[in-house]
Amino acid sequence: MKLLLKTLGVIVATLLVAQAVATPFVMDLTDPATYSGHWGGPSLVGVLALRIGAGVLAGMYLYGAAVRSYPRRHETGR
Repeated sequence: MKLLLKTLGVIVATLLVAQAVATPFVMDLTDPATYSGHWGGPSLVGVLALRIGAGVLAGMYLYGAAVRSYPRRHETGR
């Protein structure tokens, strides 16, 4: 069950990061009609903050998951 939740978390986080990367290129930033109904709208700043902000948080989760999955090397200095 724990593996299933981690896998679903990684999939959702990957999708959020992909959305954050693609948003500025897919959305017409000069036409308010294209983003006014989106999550975080009607302002462009709100839409970009929520979509890119969610992607940044998801990227931090993915980084933390990757760091925790690799074994640590303890160097004693000898």
